[in-house]
Amino acid sequence: MKKQVLTTATGSPIADDNNSISAGPQGSLTFDNHYTFEKLAHFNRERIPERVVHARGTGAYGKFTVNHSLQDYTIADFLQNTDQETDVFVRFSTVGGGQDSSDFARDPRGFAIKFYTKEGNYDMVGNNTPIFFIRDPIKFPDFVHSQKKNPRTNIPDAGAMYEFWANHPHSLHQITILMSDRGIPASYRHMHGFSSHTYSFWNKDGERFWFKWHFKTNQGIKNLSNIDASIASPFGAQSDLVDSIDRGDFPSWTAKVQIMTEKQAQSYKINPFDLTKVWPHKDFPLIEVGQLELNRNVENYFAETEQACFAPSNLIPGIGASPDKMLQGRLLAYQDAHRYRVGANANQLPVNAAKCPVHHYQRDGAMAGMKPIHENTNINGSGVNFYPNDQINQGAPAPLETVLEPPMPLEKGAWIAKHDTMQNEDYFNQAGDLYRLMDDSQKQQLCETIAGGLSQASKSVQQRMLAQFTLADEDYAKRILNLIAMS
Repeated sequence: MKKQVLTTATGSPIADDNNSISAGPQGSLTFDNHYTFEKLAHFNRERIPERVVHARGTGAYGKFTVNHSLQDYTIADFLQNTDQETDVFVRFSTVGGGQDSSDFARDPRGFAIKFYTKEGNYDMVGNNTPIFFIRDPIKFPDFVHSQKKNPRTNIPDAGAMYEFWANHPHSLHQITILMSDRGIPASYRHMHGFSSHTYSFWNKDGERFWFKWHFKTNQGIKNLSNIDASIASPFGAQSDLVDSIDRGDFPSWTAKVQIMTEKQAQSYKINPFDLTKVWPHKDFPLIEVGQLELNRNVENYFAETEQACFAPSNLIPGIGASPDKMLQGRLLAYQDAHRYRVGANANQLPVNAAKCPVHHYQRDGAMAGMKPIHENTNINGSGVNFYPNDQINQGAPAPLETVLEPPMPLEKGAWIAKHDTMQNEDYFNQAGDLYRLMDDSQKQQLCETIAGGLSQASKSVQQRMLAQFTLADEDYAKRILNLIAMS
């Protein structure tokens, strides 16, 4: 193999990478140590801001294979034909903790998929739970602050968590999932994934359908107890995924969707766009779509997994948003986070770049002009940089009217105002239904976990939370009350 020459960042050969230039063997360094300075200056900049949420995660490449066409519901290119394959990149993560946290915290898990389709990148940015704690994005900063470390002690604060939840009863359903025996997945391979949000399909006839993604693990569900998690390696989920793919044991998930018509949504008994609620399967059964498989690890964790940018706003023809308030907030927040963390041209990085032609009039910014993945891509070029222009007939980019999304329906007589999401809603029935599905040992584990944290909250918080648990199921509240009294 030909020997490679060590160089500076700009390609100049390096004669010595062990010793700086100094005034004698024991003297000070001189100012012409430009190579030493290059190394130190770059080292100071090796990290980008970590994600505020989903900071700790791991990713891998794979494929998505269709086994049931959805062409009656959507014009999305990658969902048209049986046996059709699409390359993907998937990132799993914990949510609340930073890079210094454990893979086995009691926490939801992020489940994000980037589909490299022929009509652009489509990102499914979900979790391992079908719902979430809140339903309005104005509360997201408050929620995350309550789940992070105490600003004075820098120590996790269970009292603050329950204080937030006591004031936001729509969190009860997600609390019941998080504190249950599914609250600590044994690995990323052994958990489901959900879009959680409601999205929309539209077909060639302009008909719109609301839908939710479900990715069911083919490895089976496995979880850890609090004791198991406390002694597990903090890097256990990361190493499990890397090792399984390296040995050829490729994890997979069966992809399914729930679909609701616009007419059904208008009269359904629950708000179909409320992120704190599920669609009952008896009313909207799961429809199998395909298989998701991961079969290749990243070569460089930072370049690929850490700089991977997922955003719910990365949509393609045939897939759109919905009136889900939390989703609407994420359409702005995620892309904005990536521009801050990675840069204005984050989508030119290989892990984020589309594998189809890209043509737009966006220009400049940090890292502009990186070599595109697709040979027909023309961005940051020398041509016209505005639209409309007189060069359309000579190949300048122009809109494609045939992919126009149908109009989004609005509530009849809707008024623009701050509509209360805290009152006049049933936030307890689905949490109670979930509790009643559990066997006695699962109920006991759930209540013990809740009591352990709730006992650290004030009496006022305890009373408000117990009132919520009572509305879900009286036995639910009684068990927690008795366990707090014993602690």
